Amino acid sequence: MRGKSLFGVTIELPAAKRSAFKGSFQAHRVGSAVTSEMRASAYHVSRTEADIARIAGDSLCIAFQVKGGGLLDTGSDRVQSFKDGDMAISYSDLPYRATPGGHDEFHFRVITVPFDQELMLGGQTRDLLATRFTETAYARPFRALFNAISERHAHLANPDAEVAHIARLAVMARGRLAPGMPEVRAALRSGLRYAAEEIMARDKHQQKLTPAKVALELGISVRQLHVVFEHAELTFARTLASMRISEARRLLVERPALPVTEVAYACGFDSLATFYRLFAGAYGIAPGEFRASGSLH
Repeated sequence: MRGKSLFGVTIELPAAKRSAFKGSFQAHRVGSAVTSEMRASAYHVSRTEADIARIAGDSLCIAFQVKGGGLLDTGSDRVQSFKDGDMAISYSDLPYRATPGGHDEFHFRVITVPFDQELMLGGQTRDLLATRFTETAYARPFRALFNAISERHAHLANPDAEVAHIARLAVMARGRLAPGMPEVRAALRSGLRYAAEEIMARDKHQQKLTPAKVALELGISVRQLHVVFEHAELTFARTLASMRISEARRLLVERPALPVTEVAYACGFDSLATFYRLFAGAYGIAPGEFRASGSLH
């Protein structure tokens, strides 16, 4: 009944499983969009014509099946199988029925962007039945931008701009916008920047992590990599340095027995002088003094 009232869907769960049911739901406003995350015991869910009439969404939905996939039936014999890690793009007010694939629980994230003709550059979206996202050359930046909005919503410099970017990439992925449009290219650059930051966060401890290595993994040139950081708050080099300094701060607090020198090298610095200079610039105090003060700020 809560599913009907809050989410505009019909939930079916056998009576024998109801006492053991558990779940959690979170939602956050990000610019004009809403990011939602649900973890729950597995159940059948459908969005019927009656559900749509009762609670219309009129939104573009970008979904990520983190765990616990299954079958999605959108009618007229259109049944798709979704596995862990799959994404889907759809319009909110079209019927579907989802059946769990034998898992006991699921983990699901979705970004819901209200329909806006200008934001979506005139791309038609109201007929988009839920369809699994096809892995293309745009997949990595698309996923990285989704992660940035859904996981780092509190730290986005311009939430409205990033919501516009993810919507345009989604509409482009469904073939309703041309990849060469200036706005779509800007969205792609944004996604590439977040993809680069994911690589940098993963490999920041490597002293020889260079722009060339990151660009190679992304399949772009070094020049293109620097271009995607042109409109960011920090350059590539400063972004990497900031990540390393933040990690050093964490280690200084959580690993008090680890010498400051080893902290610096563990965070990817190959020069102690550079480490001390950047740390003092960020926190106004030397690393050793920071640790001695027990400061968390």
